[in-house]
Amino acid sequence: MTPQSKSVKKIAAALAVIILLLLVASSSFRIVPTGYTGVKTTFGQIKNKPVPSGIVFKIPVVQEIIKVNNKQQDIVFDDQIWAETSNRTAIKFEGVSITYQISSERSAWLVANLSNYETGILTQAVIASAVKAASKELDDVDATNRGKIEPLAQTKLQLILDSKYGENAVYINKVTITNVEFEQTYNEAIAAKQNAQLAYEKAAIENKQAIEKAEADAKVKQKTAEGNAAAKKIEAEAEAQANKIISDSLSDKVLANRYYEKWDGKLPAVTGEGSVILPSDIIKGNSQ
Repeated sequence: MTPQSKSVKKIAAALAVIILLLLVASSSFRIVPTGYTGVKTTFGQIKNKPVPSGIVFKIPVVQEIIKVNNKQQDIVFDDQIWAETSNRTAIKFEGVSITYQISSERSAWLVANLSNYETGILTQAVIASAVKAASKELDDVDATNRGKIEPLAQTKLQLILDSKYGENAVYINKVTITNVEFEQTYNEAIAAKQNAQLAYEKAAIENKQAIEKAEADAKVKQKTAEGNAAAKKIEAEAEAQANKIISDSLSDKVLANRYYEKWDGKLPAVTGEGSVILPSDIIKGNSQ
């Protein structure tokens, strides 16, 4: 073997060693991004203490690093969830969205105890159970009020997860429900009730208006009658006063003067004395 060939072999061996070292080095480190936690396994056995974000050393082939997302995440369930209100009215929830976070301290435990922690933490059954429990505590009006049903469903879901995985393992930050509806028969009953209520209110308003008009008319008539009576009273009092004045002014002397003023100087054909009325010629004969 020539010196040149020996030199080439040494270079090739050195390159192989360098490449091998690079491969070993590259497989000995993992980068855990910000917002994630590393869970280290050794021959499949999970280490209980999680690994923080950054560059993490591991033994090639022997150890692996599982990255767990600890950022705020959203999961949406499009399936319908049928429940009951406290009035035992059937109600349907659709488009339930959950905003949650996995605790970094409990990441290793969740990976160790769930076959698929990414999809196994929040299942359809867990979500449905929380929504149903919340709906059962609300009446028909509040169950359709997102300001009531959503925070209560969030509380119920947090209690279920705390009981299932331990406290502070998973945080429920928000529950959003896109659509809430009653079953069709209930909607029809509500519509009929609303129509009846509107008809009742309309009739009540019309009756009130009729009563008010009748009362107003009665008051007008009363005022008119009182006015007419007052006018007649005033007229009667005035007439009586006038008659009294006239009566008081007609003395015997005044009546005699008025009689002489109108007398033509002739005696009446018939005169009376006392309560007896006699012809005038008889009176003349007696005077002779």
